[in-house]
Amino acid sequence: MILKERKESDELLTMRYLNTRMQLTEKDKSRYFKLEKGYEGEVKFDTLAENILEERYILNDMLLEVNNSYFQIDSTIVSQGVIYLLDIKNFEGDYFLDSDKFYSVASGREYKNPLDQLKRSTTLFRHLLQIHRLHYLVESFVIFINQEFTLYQAPMNQPLILPTQVNRFLKEFDKTPSKLDDGHKKLSQKLMTLHQPKNPFSATPAYEYSQVKKGCYCKTCKSFKVYIVNYHLVCENCGGQEKIEHAILRHMEEFKLLFPDRNITTHSIYEWCQTGLNEKTIRRIMKKNFTAFGNTRDTYYK
Repeated sequence: MILKERKESDELLTMRYLNTRMQLTEKDKSRYFKLEKGYEGEVKFDTLAENILEERYILNDMLLEVNNSYFQIDSTIVSQGVIYLLDIKNFEGDYFLDSDKFYSVASGREYKNPLDQLKRSTTLFRHLLQIHRLHYLVESFVIFINQEFTLYQAPMNQPLILPTQVNRFLKEFDKTPSKLDDGHKKLSQKLMTLHQPKNPFSATPAYEYSQVKKGCYCKTCKSFKVYIVNYHLVCENCGGQEKIEHAILRHMEEFKLLFPDRNITTHSIYEWCQTGLNEKTIRRIMKKNFTAFGNTRDTYYK
């Protein structure tokens, strides 16, 4: 049972929006693509984990803190006897381990060893349980989810799950009986209350309102070549269609995340979307879906 759903982080969404509306530097693009690929791998794992039959609580994307040390767990699975901490990696290509060093075969470049990150997270998590007097066994694994990944010289005594082993790893859960009680539920609820909603170490590029491109774009292909036909936004590039109301709300959420200090007003969204719709139509959509504050031309919505 999934108690905490996975969703895109604010950092990923911000980078995604900026990538659509402005020219990112190569460094920022690289970071953005890394975030997208990581999220893609996590979602792929979630699809496989949905097939677990025995009773389990699943908490996704947990950001926790112990003594000012933050750590993230991609998937936490609470079972009867053990809490499993899973770090999902969507690496692609050939890699090898040599004396605890993690290298790309193609470039010879050294990368952070995923096992080091896992060990740190596991140690901090156990410390967190001790602080809150929660006594549970903890096991942790790095899950390599991408079928195009190969790890040479992988040690057999390390908690590494390679792509060809993922299905067998998940099936092992069903072979181990698990019955959850109130204690497991309280544990899971406690962990969710400890989750940190804001990552203090997220890194997005500096940007200003004047720098980003205005206008509505296609939900599917991100093209700004869209036009209105019978209450729908139609993409000239891919032919995709979206109800105008849904498109306006989508762009309002984008505006709210990118510019949290700016009020959401009829005029600000009209200027942001630039769809050819009049402000009256936008005001109607906003009144339907948000709460209005104020009774003048400066009315804003939340």
